[in-house]
Amino acid sequence: MPTERITFTGHDGGQLAARLDLPEGPHLATALFAHCFTCGKDIPAARRIAGRLAAMGIAVLRFDFTGLGHSEGEFRNTSFTSNVDDLKAACAYLSGRGMAPGLLIGHSLGGAAVLRAAADLPDVRAVVTLGAPFDPEHVTHNFADALEHIARDGSAEVDLGGRRFRIGREFVEDVRAEKVGPALARLKAALMVMHAPRDAIVGIDNAERIFTAAKHPKSFVTLDDADHLISRGADAEYAAQVIAAWAGRYLELRPPAPPPGAPEGIVRVSEADPGGFLQDISAGPRHHALADEPLAYGGTNRGMSPYGFLSAGLGACTSMTIRMYARRKGWPLHHVRVDISHDKVHAQDAGDGPDAKIDAFRREITLTGDLTGEQRQRLLEIADNCPVHRTLERTSTVETVLVGDGQARV
Repeated sequence: MPTERITFTGHDGGQLAARLDLPEGPHLATALFAHCFTCGKDIPAARRIAGRLAAMGIAVLRFDFTGLGHSEGEFRNTSFTSNVDDLKAACAYLSGRGMAPGLLIGHSLGGAAVLRAAADLPDVRAVVTLGAPFDPEHVTHNFADALEHIARDGSAEVDLGGRRFRIGREFVEDVRAEKVGPALARLKAALMVMHAPRDAIVGIDNAERIFTAAKHPKSFVTLDDADHLISRGADAEYAAQVIAAWAGRYLELRPPAPPPGAPEGIVRVSEADPGGFLQDISAGPRHHALADEPLAYGGTNRGMSPYGFLSAGLGACTSMTIRMYARRKGWPLHHVRVDISHDKVHAQDAGDGPDAKIDAFRREITLTGDLTGEQRQRLLEIADNCPVHRTLERTSTVETVLVGDGQARV
């Protein structure tokens, strides 16, 4: 996934640091990600969601709000309103590049911010919130013991997640005054609310209030036992998959024509976890799968193995071929099931020595329906004409080309 490090001008004229994650193939749409309170653009959940969307053809801009991460400015001088203005500045930057975002994603307080901003951004067609509060004031629960000092002295240092931040009076007063209810009433985009029932930072009741206040189309997806930061890889991957599938319905992604010689387009495989074997597999913007290795082989078992996909291709092609033939003949075939197993066996007759092995696929076909013995036998013969079967039985060619100079694009 190519990534551009960029800066753009925030609400107060300071430069905000951002990453623009771009698709390796055609750019079909753009999303904007707003991080949680005092977090940053590089939290694991943001990276994972951006990677999944980029694999789908959706570019994602994620940035640090004023005074956070690598962005300029003083955090103590910011407010919820300034965060919303930073979001609008990010949208303006993208629009200036001809990439106006159609999807907004906000995590925690960033979720409240995208709800507040979306109503004023006519190009936005879909909004996703992750663990978002219904009222921005909810964030003050994280430093409730310092509120008196902030009111008296104008600001105070607080400990948030093991880091020290100075919170100003303007921020507290601003989040108390802000409400997302009116913004939800004006929201014309589709909304998906994602929340974990056991979220100890922002309770699940916030998701209920957001969902109830919003108009249709709206969806609610539980994140089960995920923590507030969605820090576990499996939880971030689940959120990314759901967002990618849901967003495609509202962004109307239209892939370009496939390249010559590849009628089904390009299947792209990209590492999802460089520390393991997990792979993102995308075939255009609408088809996605995960490949992995079993735990016994050092993987995380979150997807089929490469040979599992090869077996799936053989089984699917076999079933389709049988169905097409039976349909053409008008035979009473009710259902087809194909079970595939793969193994390495000694190639005693291969002529490559006593230790040589070949791939062996065992295919068990179950045909349900009021078929005669002759019809069943004919359908079994037709299975051998399945294109994938024929490809596996004959020699294929694989042309390999090294693309680029091998330098990381950041």
